[in-house]
Amino acid sequence: MDNLYLLEAEERMEKAVNAFNSNLSKVRTGRANPNMLDHVMVDYYGSPTPINQIASISIQEGKTLAIKPYDRNSVKDVEKALNMSDLGLPVQNGGDILRITVPSLTEDSRKGFCKDVDKMAEEAKVQIRNIRRDINDDIKKDKELPEDTSKGYLEDIQKATDKAIARIETIAKDKQKEIMTI
Repeated sequence: MDNLYLLEAEERMEKAVNAFNSNLSKVRTGRANPNMLDHVMVDYYGSPTPINQIASISIQEGKTLAIKPYDRNSVKDVEKALNMSDLGLPVQNGGDILRITVPSLTEDSRKGFCKDVDKMAEEAKVQIRNIRRDINDDIKKDKELPEDTSKGYLEDIQKATDKAIARIETIAKDKQKEIMTI
């Protein structure tokens, strides 16, 4: 009999790790990165639309994001959305193209961003542990499982939990290393 509990746990943990990884892409590293704009929504003809669906985003000279809307009439809307976002970076309007220059980070801001990464990693680990707890509760409630099988499943779930937490720690360390690199 397949361990369906383990499959469910691994699937849910994988989603949690992917969500953590996705959230990390929003953390500034001092370099321009198109993923910084993933959460920016533009009011495009009355409906909120992700910026990457209505504009091409490219990197120029490593420090500047160039945003070129596909529809020239939406330049003002895109500029407004960028200014309203939590980026905290000035937007320069060059007619057809909007530019955002990402300044180099100071030592203090780098350390602050590393603390943010630590906090996000801890939240992701808590999410993983909550998944483990939920699955373990399901296993313990399953009266049809023999005790030996149940214990084996609990051990498998713990191994999957340890593996997911190790992945989160590795991803967080890599991101911190990227942030601290000048």
